[in-house]
Amino acid sequence: MRYTGPKFKLCRREGVNLFGTPKYDVRKRRTLPGQHGGSMSRLSEYGKLLRNKQVLKRIYQMTEKQFKRFVTDIAAKYSKNHNIDYDKAVKITLERRLDAVLYRSGIAKTIIQARQMITHGHFLLNGKKHNIPSYLVKQGDVLELKEKLKNSPLYAEWNSNVKVPSYLKVVASDKKVEVIDLPRAEEIEVPADVLKVVEFYARA
Repeated sequence: MRYTGPKFKLCRREGVNLFGTPKYDVRKRRTLPGQHGGSMSRLSEYGKLLRNKQVLKRIYQMTEKQFKRFVTDIAAKYSKNHNIDYDKAVKITLERRLDAVLYRSGIAKTIIQARQMITHGHFLLNGKKHNIPSYLVKQGDVLELKEKLKNSPLYAEWNSNVKVPSYLKVVASDKKVEVIDLPRAEEIEVPADVLKVVEFYARA
């Protein structure tokens, strides 16, 4: 089941800003959530693996079942088929999700908002209706805002503070995002050690 509780509580638990906006800046409160929350205690080796897994899973707002499948099945196959490191394959696979693409383009302020925009059917994928955030994009895919929404206040300004990755081409005037290449692992920065995520599931 996907977490629907307070988002800042999650950020405090992990000690990082999971959602990328100032609202979730954990420097405001350094303690753990809860009545007896204190500073972060020293973690065991397993605890470190678990926390890294939780951080990455929560950044992409996935359920445990979804995330485990992405890491142990989809990313594993991608790693083998393309002869690349497993941790790089995990990053690439996660960034190929449609909600991640929309977020990286700058049109959505958070990946949560990106998912809502997609599930509400605001965008066309290659000219057709599409509402599945977990769709894995391919080179050449084009995501475009529906014509009737192009004057909506929600889409009046794209987030210009976002550095759009090189594998995406954004045409702000047309509210369009084109996938010109597959994500590159070296451009993907996440506050988690992805190798530890791989190791977590290898031990399970």
